[in-house]
Amino acid sequence: MNPDLDKLQPYPFEKLAALKSDIRPALQQAHIALSIGEPRHAAPGFVADILADSFDRLSHYPLTRGMPELRQAIAHWLQQRFKLASNGLDPDSQILPVNGTREALFAFAQTVVDRTVPDPRVLMPNPFYQIYEGAALLAGGQPFFLNCTESSGLLPDFDAVDENTWKHCQLLYLCSPGNPTGAVIGMPTLQKLIALAQEYDFIIAADECYSELYFDEQNPPPGLLQAAHEAGHTDFKHCMVFHSLSKRSNLPGLRSGFVAGDAGVIAQFFKYRTYHGCAMPLTHQIASTAVWADEIHVQENRRLYREKFDAVLGILEPVMAVKRPDASFYLWVQTPIDDTDFARGLFAQQNVTVLPGTYLSRNNAQGNPGAGRIRMALVAKIGECVEAARRIRCYIESL
Repeated sequence: MNPDLDKLQPYPFEKLAALKSDIRPALQQAHIALSIGEPRHAAPGFVADILADSFDRLSHYPLTRGMPELRQAIAHWLQQRFKLASNGLDPDSQILPVNGTREALFAFAQTVVDRTVPDPRVLMPNPFYQIYEGAALLAGGQPFFLNCTESSGLLPDFDAVDENTWKHCQLLYLCSPGNPTGAVIGMPTLQKLIALAQEYDFIIAADECYSELYFDEQNPPPGLLQAAHEAGHTDFKHCMVFHSLSKRSNLPGLRSGFVAGDAGVIAQFFKYRTYHGCAMPLTHQIASTAVWADEIHVQENRRLYREKFDAVLGILEPVMAVKRPDASFYLWVQTPIDDTDFARGLFAQQNVTVLPGTYLSRNNAQGNPGAGRIRMALVAKIGECVEAARRIRCYIESL
């Protein structure tokens, strides 16, 4: 067996299941899960029709590089969304469709980390999406955690990273808007990181899966390619972005996303994926082409999230230090007691599940930034979210 497998920690939801395993909730009302970030708004209705109409395409092998029509649709979306030049992104060399960004974020590290170099480091936010850590470990890299705290605006404190760490960095995972914090990395910081990547020769993998879940229609979160373009780095050297239809379009089961950026890195990643054997099914490619071209359903999606945040915050603000995040569908809030005790007690008394912050973060010299926090995913229908907020408030008032 690969010995690096022994370095992997249990996934957060395994820990959560163990935490709850001996509890039988006292409340007889229906269980409400705010623990997993699985979108539950309606998917675009036209997707089902496209999948049905393209059923005959299942008799053909898909290409790893994807259909030209899909890559062109993605390029157009990127150009419109992130204000890139109309000819500033080559669909043939700078875009690669993937089966959801989870597998791509993992596979990417296997492509770009050089385990023959002493102390190859993979930098990532803390708390974080656990795929980053597992990807680093199985690629032979050393995860290096950058704490996201209130003092740093719930973003990694990049200024605290010393030169030796940058010298050993091979890959930097970003997540903006952040999971679980919802914090957005601003344009100046993105451009500073691009300059560091050029100086120290590392690659930035920007997980931008929550980029379309924001509250101000006139102020969408900036992206890494946008920052590079505005700084004059039109070849997107050292820059890779990861986008998905899971959150944007409520299609997590379609497993559809893409990577885009540095053509040289794309070429190597394409080589890896050719052997990996993970081409997106043609039916999914055809549906995805149409979904990337439609913004109406995305605007409606944001409206629904705004409505839920307004309702939930109004209930919780009197009893919790809770505020609307910059973006995403998470609330990352402090708890009045230990986060695991809070999650156990809430489930036992109110039959509501939330995710303890310590399950999403790691201890380091600066402490554990997830301690004393929980993540709540406002993905259910507004009625369920409101009911969950009322139960959480009731639980807090009982402490």
